[in-house]
Amino acid sequence: MHSPAPSPLPVPAPPPGPSAPSLPAARSGGESGPSPHRSAFRPDIEGLRAVAVLAVLAFHAGVPGLAGGFVGVDVFFVVSGYLITGLLVREAVTTGRIRLLDFFSRRARRLLPSAAVVLGAVALAGAWLTVPLRRADLEQDVVAAALSAANWRFVAQRTDYLAAGHEQSPLLHFWSLAVEEQFYLLWAPLLALIVLGAARAVRRGRAVRAAVALAAVPLVLASFALSLRWTDHSASLAYLATPSRVWQFGVGALVALLPWHLMRGPRPLRLLCGWAGITAIGWSAVAYDAATPYPGHAALVPTLGAAAVILAAIPGRGQRSTPGGYGIGRLLAGRAPRAVGRLSYTLYLWHWPVLVLAEARFGPQDWPVKAALTLAAALPAYATMRWVEQPLRRSRTVSEFPRRGLSVGITAVVLPVVLALVVGTTTLNLLGPATPVQLGGLPPGAASGPHLLARTGAAPLGAGPVVPGPAQARKDFPPDGACEVAPAVTRSPDCLFGAVDSPDRIVLLGDSHAGQWFSAMLAMAAQRGWALQELVKQGCPLPQLAVDSPQLGRAYRECDTWRADTLERLRQQPKPRLIVISSLNRYTADSGLLAEAWEKTLAPLRAIGAPIVYIEDTPVPGADVPACVSGSPEEPAACAFSRANAQQPDPLARRIAAGGLPGVRAVSVNPVLCPGDGPTCPAVLDRILLYRDDAHLTNVAVVVLTPRLERLLTDAGALAAVGGAGAASGPAGPAGWTEVFREEFDGPAGSPPSSVNWLHDTGTCYPGCPAAQWGTGEVETMTDSTDNVRLDGKGALEIVPTRTADGAWHSGRIETRRSDFAAPAGGILRIEAAIALPDVTGAKAAGYWPAFWTLGAPLRDGYTGWPGIGELDVMESVNGRDSVFATMHCGTLEGGPCREPAGLSSGPQPCGDCRTGFHTYAVEVDLSPGAEEVRWYLDGRVHHRVAASRMDPDTWKRAVDHGLFLILNVAIGGGLPLADGATPGPATEPGHPMRVDRVTVSTRGRAS
Repeated sequence: MHSPAPSPLPVPAPPPGPSAPSLPAARSGGESGPSPHRSAFRPDIEGLRAVAVLAVLAFHAGVPGLAGGFVGVDVFFVVSGYLITGLLVREAVTTGRIRLLDFFSRRARRLLPSAAVVLGAVALAGAWLTVPLRRADLEQDVVAAALSAANWRFVAQRTDYLAAGHEQSPLLHFWSLAVEEQFYLLWAPLLALIVLGAARAVRRGRAVRAAVALAAVPLVLASFALSLRWTDHSASLAYLATPSRVWQFGVGALVALLPWHLMRGPRPLRLLCGWAGITAIGWSAVAYDAATPYPGHAALVPTLGAAAVILAAIPGRGQRSTPGGYGIGRLLAGRAPRAVGRLSYTLYLWHWPVLVLAEARFGPQDWPVKAALTLAAALPAYATMRWVEQPLRRSRTVSEFPRRGLSVGITAVVLPVVLALVVGTTTLNLLGPATPVQLGGLPPGAASGPHLLARTGAAPLGAGPVVPGPAQARKDFPPDGACEVAPAVTRSPDCLFGAVDSPDRIVLLGDSHAGQWFSAMLAMAAQRGWALQELVKQGCPLPQLAVDSPQLGRAYRECDTWRADTLERLRQQPKPRLIVISSLNRYTADSGLLAEAWEKTLAPLRAIGAPIVYIEDTPVPGADVPACVSGSPEEPAACAFSRANAQQPDPLARRIAAGGLPGVRAVSVNPVLCPGDGPTCPAVLDRILLYRDDAHLTNVAVVVLTPRLERLLTDAGALAAVGGAGAASGPAGPAGWTEVFREEFDGPAGSPPSSVNWLHDTGTCYPGCPAAQWGTGEVETMTDSTDNVRLDGKGALEIVPTRTADGAWHSGRIETRRSDFAAPAGGILRIEAAIALPDVTGAKAAGYWPAFWTLGAPLRDGYTGWPGIGELDVMESVNGRDSVFATMHCGTLEGGPCREPAGLSSGPQPCGDCRTGFHTYAVEVDLSPGAEEVRWYLDGRVHHRVAASRMDPDTWKRAVDHGLFLILNVAIGGGLPLADGATPGPATEPGHPMRVDRVTVSTRGRAS
């Protein structure tokens, strides 16, 4: 989803170490202490924790005037760096070494058990208070939090534009605990190594402090520089990632390391330092808000403020360590601040889950209610401190040996992980697997009328589960790869699909609300033998508006650069047949500003001279629709959303309708997505789950809407109907061909094909099984039985899939014995067959996969080397659809010039009677100089091209410049039918053959 204004920064939380109570060093298990210079207990720091945690809690509760309360986390980081570094250095000075096992044992027994209690409670409460899809996400959060990796999980989610629109995690505040643990996993061992080098120095204390300070300074500078850079490029990475926060721990460490106690200074100066520091913290909490670029330079104020408060109470030479009568330290050392400071760790652990889970159950609340909930969180926080944290920290049995403390910590990690896995697994079983969507059994989309799906007289459309399921919907994106470019990207790749070398193309242009129409546009382009060019950028308004990016946390300069570059590219490229534009309709509420911004974009687009169609923005639910539906699978109507909020006025559509923009048309599918005139819009229509998040359509919905959208475009005069002037056409090939192979399949009925020309593939893979199930996951076993491969006695071959009584599938697959079919040097190879597809459709055809294709002869040398040896799929069809398609495979197993494993596909080509009659399918490998390409034909019409220029010369040569052998088969099941939405099941009907009338191979030499 895109939001026109930046969303709040991830909520900060106090880190574990400094949030725990500070006790005199002499007490068992105490790891707090002032600095390497004095070992006296610092009650003012305990009070400083109270200031920090109250600021953060007020921010989370939405208390007016404290929108910058998130700066409390910066205070905690500074305090942690001061106390922990002081502890470690003091130990090094006293003993000459740092006992890392003792250090980590103390941290484990003090911090992890309390966290485990909260994580376990959240895992269990989430099972009751959250809907299944949200629950599955939550249990993953529990695992990440228990493993001290929560910050990186939330970085990944919040920097991923396509994951936007989900609700806040009850464990989002665990990011700072993860940051601190990750920091000390590196900092403590580094200090231990430094101490080893300084332990034998004459003045060991001074040597250790100097060496550690020398290590800290470059870390602070490098981390701060990185923080500035990331703040400018990725708000989530800057805020949540450990490297950009190290400098704040380092500031606290430097306060502990530098010899402030040796400096002579008047007490009034220290008094002023303390009050200035607390004022800086308070000013930040009041002046900052979600729009403040953070951390960046802004984080200097609370960070240095916290350092100043700590420094103010470090006595100078000859001074007593007691706070002055007017110093901030005396105020912070009061009984009430210290009480809150002691409770700060567990209070913060509990308060955020209480807030989030309460709102998940009862809906959003006003700030007084949230403040009351935060106050109520003090009860479980106190109980956890009283009966979990303090007993384990003070236990002599646990603290006697480091391994016991570590065992407690490991147990505290394992228990919530196991609990989360149990709850999460149960939830996933309830949701069902997030497998590719199955459309089998659903009627086609209606091209007109009030319904989403065509009425066919079948079972009521309301019966059965929603499609896609909620878990599937979350991942039901357009299959456009990386062509919907991310916020930080300033230029789209070429992003051509379909008949990529066709001189005709459709351009799809805009933000992610344009990108959601990819599948529909590709189908329309493919039907006409055209290419589709996608130029889409996430969260970037197509009208020339200045906006902020929530992902980058600042002005969206990359959007402006991308838009200007895209418009210039379109100006320089050949004129397309059609430009389709769309964009989120809520980047601004100023209709005048929006109209002006659209004019700036449409002026250069209209100058291109191509028809322009604006698809009005679809409804924006504003809530996580799949999550809602997962909680109401039997009553999806409960997830309907407000029509008024979801559909805002569209000034561009009104202006187009009024004729104010000649050459621009507007179409809308909203009358079917939000039918009638009631107060709500549905989340599910005709069993189709319409939205994948809180703003975008599922790809299934777009596929179903394709016939309607095509009719709207043709009615608007922007697109010629298939078969009209807009359809690509071309001859099958001129005279002058030399036939090198011909098979007519003459012979008695029930006999096998000629063994002179054909050989049978049997089993489920080639000899040696280099790719089980033929490498595509098919479920059939291939046989040489005439039950599966036979002549019909009328001049045609039949390949028949059969099913035994126990449900096992069998079918046929034959290859030409010859593998030397190749284009002559500088010439053309043509392979052709007349085929009638299995006459079965709907649910009965689920899993059917007939094909006519070729493989490179080098594959037979051990049956390895795919896809580099080349594969040309002349004809494929799946699941009984009235369409066929062609594909080229080449290059490498993953990605590469052929975008493996998907390959370079033509996309579906309409063929309504391909099941009832023979149609001619052909492929030509053209090695003519200057025209090197592979062309595919359906009944003499070119519908797909792949030029040699699409790849490097070596890949091209390996794919086509050698002998080929031909294959005919009917597979059952596998990856391609599954990707199309169907798998073989009880309703799949065996016995429907693919019939082949003839196969010919011809060549033509270089033209003279």
